[in-house]
Amino acid sequence: MSADWDTEVVIVGAGPAGLLLAAELRRAGVATTVLERHAERPGFCRGFTLNARALDLLARRGLDAPFLAEGWQVPQAAFSGLPVTLDLTGARTDHPYTLGIPQTRVEEVLEAHALELGADLRRGWELRALRQDADAVTATAATPDGERVLRAGYLVGCDGGRSTVRKQAGIAFPGTPATRFSLLGDVESADPDGLPLGVTTGPGGAVLVIPRPGYVRVVVDDPEPPEDRDTPVTLERLRSAVDAALGRRVELRAPRWLTRFGDAARLAERYRTGRVLLAGDAAHVHPPAGAIGVNAALDDAFNLGWKLAAAVRGTAPAHLLDTYHDERHAAGVRLLASTRAQALLGTAGDGLRPVADLLTRLAEHPDGNRALAEVVTGLDTRYPAPAAPEHPWLGRMAPDLVLGTGTRLAQLLAPGRGVLLDLGDGTAAERAAGWADRVGIVTDRCPDHPDLRALLLRPDGHTAWVGVVGEQADGLPRALEHWYGPARSGVLATG
Repeated sequence: MSADWDTEVVIVGAGPAGLLLAAELRRAGVATTVLERHAERPGFCRGFTLNARALDLLARRGLDAPFLAEGWQVPQAAFSGLPVTLDLTGARTDHPYTLGIPQTRVEEVLEAHALELGADLRRGWELRALRQDADAVTATAATPDGERVLRAGYLVGCDGGRSTVRKQAGIAFPGTPATRFSLLGDVESADPDGLPLGVTTGPGGAVLVIPRPGYVRVVVDDPEPPEDRDTPVTLERLRSAVDAALGRRVELRAPRWLTRFGDAARLAERYRTGRVLLAGDAAHVHPPAGAIGVNAALDDAFNLGWKLAAAVRGTAPAHLLDTYHDERHAAGVRLLASTRAQALLGTAGDGLRPVADLLTRLAEHPDGNRALAEVVTGLDTRYPAPAAPEHPWLGRMAPDLVLGTGTRLAQLLAPGRGVLLDLGDGTAAERAAGWADRVGIVTDRCPDHPDLRALLLRPDGHTAWVGVVGEQADGLPRALEHWYGPARSGVLATG
């Protein structure tokens, strides 16, 4: 750690993105401090799902097990606005289902994991200002004991859609403002028969009712949102909106959480400016269609963790942190397109009926159904892979292969390092020797894929280079240098 730093990385926000990022950095030995303005975790729960892509990512660190032990599996993905379900059983994933589990529980598990690895979590610390220079970022925070200042090598904003970090860093947040608003209430229904689960349509609109343990989540359009969108939602306001939609009185009681949300869609112009970076809702807000928010936040954190750790350690090639913006900003563009399309299909009425009908026909075809499922869950994510021959896995997350020794690929990635898997005559391992301090080099075989000679995997499990039978291992050193920097001095890298 630099002598004038209080910590190596400050993360602002202890939601899913901030907690997973803290764990990834600590796994790499990076001193990490997390600032969270809430003294305690909020008592309400925003989301209830982990999708297939998020579970695949978590599995690459052995973190999927606690969630799988508690959640319930549904072999489908959500797509708002279509009268068909998206089947995940044939999708390219090791977890062909959506896992039902409260976001609060996800945060509890990730927090315990980050703390076990040595993260410093400071609750009740609210960021007020930041400034950066060529060497560090200085953060000023309000704390229970007064104002405090921290100096760190990097700072990451994981502090939500109204991100103080994003505003302080001067990062633009272009997009479309909210034009429709909905009310959400976690309440008890005094008349379950009058307000059944699922969607109930009335003369004034529709009401969505989702079962939750001991209560229901009610979602309904806000017919007359106040000028100040932050005006607190009352139980009577929710009742009135439900009554207006259904044309009859429905008794609701015992509110646990009442809120209002809109269909705004915005994407940070940059995910990085100097030593300040953004992840999760701080980088993108979108309609809630598809229940993708938590999952996209985890995706950002997983992409950033290993790159930021390498930058702190001084082993990253100069362009590596910029690939975080390049890859995840492009993913954010796709995220906003998908969620906006679903929101439009769900509310546009007859104007988009031909589009909805066309997509319905597409989703009724098995291949079309799988393609849509992979798009809305992010399973189609494919990052650029320079200096590598074309292959179906290239740029994508490699499947969790079972090797000849019985080892699974995810086990090799658990330490958080890249992996060079030599499945041939040892040539690939020999050429990768100059990177053995940054990449795990494993010699094994893969009976299920006899055509493979070698795989180079990034720490996030994405395939950076593929060698197949009948081809030379040319290009492997270039791929290694692109992602991990030059070979260790004194070690010859041929090819």
